[in-house]
Amino acid sequence: MARFLPIDRDSAYLFPPSVQDWLPETHLARYIANVIESLDLSAIERAYAGRGSDAYPPASLMSLLIYGYATGVFSSRRIEMATYDSVAFRYLACNRHPDHDTLATFRRRFGEAFQALFVQVLQIAQANQLSQFGTVSLDGTKLHANASRHSALSYEHAGKLETQLKQEVQELLALADAADQSELSEGLSVPAEIARREDQLAAIAAAKAKIEARAQERYTREKAEFDAKLKVREAKAAKTGKKPGGRPPAPPSATPRTEDQVNLTDDESRIMKVSGGGFEQSYNAQAMVDTETMLVVVCAVTQAANDKQQVEPMLKKLGALPEGLNAPCTLLADTGYFSADNVDTCLKAEIEPLIATAREGHHPHWKERFTEPAPIAENASAVDTMKHTQKTRAGKKRYALRKQTVEPVFGIIKSVMKFRQFMLRGLINVGNEWTLVCMAWNLKRMAVLRPQSALRA
Repeated sequence: MARFLPIDRDSAYLFPPSVQDWLPETHLARYIANVIESLDLSAIERAYAGRGSDAYPPASLMSLLIYGYATGVFSSRRIEMATYDSVAFRYLACNRHPDHDTLATFRRRFGEAFQALFVQVLQIAQANQLSQFGTVSLDGTKLHANASRHSALSYEHAGKLETQLKQEVQELLALADAADQSELSEGLSVPAEIARREDQLAAIAAAKAKIEARAQERYTREKAEFDAKLKVREAKAAKTGKKPGGRPPAPPSATPRTEDQVNLTDDESRIMKVSGGGFEQSYNAQAMVDTETMLVVVCAVTQAANDKQQVEPMLKKLGALPEGLNAPCTLLADTGYFSADNVDTCLKAEIEPLIATAREGHHPHWKERFTEPAPIAENASAVDTMKHTQKTRAGKKRYALRKQTVEPVFGIIKSVMKFRQFMLRGLINVGNEWTLVCMAWNLKRMAVLRPQSALRA
């Protein structure tokens, strides 16, 4: 006959007397606490006034947020609950229980300070000789905004709603002026109904103003591109004495398009095409990853769905990093980042670009793996030189690192850390949150690389 342990919930359980005995020495929470407490948090600490009751240490709150994002717990309410339910969270909180308002306020208030802490974590990786930071991969991924695409209002629909609401206001005013009030429906308050519609009209007017401002920004950008194309055609016509072939470029318009829209929940997010098909209210999260360790070196968030304009700003952020982190030899990127200007931008930064110029087939002939291309001309352009490098066996091997580094980082962040949607709203706030996510990933990765660095030393 089978024997089972007794079910006894009335016995007294004696927990270890020290919080240090609650977790194994190699636990991620211990590593995060040790690193965060070694950072310079003075900028955050000085922001506290020192009045009232004692505040929770910034290092403790920061550790809770980092460990939460590293383990798929993003909500401040869930983190607060975890300080009761989870041994690791209880360890980081020193057996205290910061409420969700404290955690949410800390994350929102000190978001701008996360970038400085992110750089300090990279410096620790550099000091521990985890990587030489010689080659980086650049890519972007779409992350859902904290807003539904069904909350978006198009310019065309805004105009229809505006007309409808104005008509309803006139009807209500006429009803209020009528001498016989006996026909009013029970519970109907004409002033309240008019005020409600006036509030809606004000919201629609604000939404239309934002769409019109975006249309003007788009017109300014497209007008510059249009003028550049016309200049090229005119120069070609002057050189050849013939009218250039092809259809001339169409001039842009400053008028908003009917499909232009703004989201009423997070008006700084944008409708973007996401992997797997369909469109969602999203942001485009960018990451520059070290190919040796898969650590994120530079991170940013943009409203642009296209990646082509992100090379220059990402290189600018890279150049602002401390010495030893800001000068990789090579940049790897997919075809979404390719343009002649981006190649020149990399070369001006003294970084060799290996950017795909076109999509490659999935099943190339086997001979391509063992052959070298013909020598390139000495006066070849920068783009042609880059293309030739990517056709060589050594170039193919180097470019293959891109898929092995930055894409797995996004996959782990989304599938293992389960971060697929921002908790905060607004471009600045989600940028700070993405920095927090990447810092959590870096610490999670550094905890794994730690034994290898000890062997290397």
